Amino acid sequence: MMKNILLIPMLVAGCLLSFSCAQNRKTSYKSPTGYNLNQPVKYIMPDDLHEISGIAFHNGNADTVYAEQDEEGKVYYSKLGEKSFKHTMFGKHGDFEDIAIYKDQVFMLKSKGKLYTFPLSEVRQPQVAHVQELGNLLPEGEFESLYADPEEHKLYTICKNCADEKTTKTSSGFIFNIADNGQLQTAGSFKVRVKEIDRHAGESQMKFRPSALSKNPITHQWYILSAVNKLLVVANSNWQITATYALDPTVFRQPEGITFDKNGNLYISNEGDELGSGNILKFAYTASK
Repeated sequence: MMKNILLIPMLVAGCLLSFSCAQNRKTSYKSPTGYNLNQPVKYIMPDDLHEISGIAFHNGNADTVYAEQDEEGKVYYSKLGEKSFKHTMFGKHGDFEDIAIYKDQVFMLKSKGKLYTFPLSEVRQPQVAHVQELGNLLPEGEFESLYADPEEHKLYTICKNCADEKTTKTSSGFIFNIADNGQLQTAGSFKVRVKEIDRHAGESQMKFRPSALSKNPITHQWYILSAVNKLLVVANSNWQITATYALDPTVFRQPEGITFDKNGNLYISNEGDELGSGNILKFAYTASK
């Protein structure tokens, strides 16, 4: 009888330890082929980029990352791993959501769909001298994603929330031809079908809210982020959804920017919050054998 009584505390302690271990065991999230979204290299952003939004490289070169945050008309630039970023002023305060670089032109996107461009050569000056506002090219709505394709000479964006669409059914995308001087000409549109995303994600009536997009230079697939859904969506060249990946909220606090370098390495930026700083996460590309 006494032996059984003595065993009880040991059993209880063992159960508590097992429960604690189960609670602390990190869930492994699925990843696209060639990547491990569970094992990023994290680059902490300075205070100026606490609300980092879009990120981009010039010609896929990862030696300098260009970024912006959604409150000021500034382009920030630095080598990843440096403690501070320099910046160049290009505009007044505003809700800037994404950045794209095509050849030697920088494109900036405001949340209401306004587009701006200026020469990359002016970024390292205190203030940009030649900024062009590119007119009313996009419909009324909210936009957060921008991608410049150097091979197709095109600029792409997807509406986060447009007045003329139901976001449980489709998200509308817009394509522009890019001239060497940065001028844009309408070149078509496309639809991202949310029903396909629902099917792959196992959801129903999802309100899809694209926050960033980029094209994988190795596979030529589209990678689309939705911060509010904590979701990465992969589509083929015809915008047909091929896969979706739930994002670990402890790793991706608010994923607002996405880009690739020329070697296929994936980078995702996250806004900071009251618990931590903004960051850029790098996911190394490993070619399948």
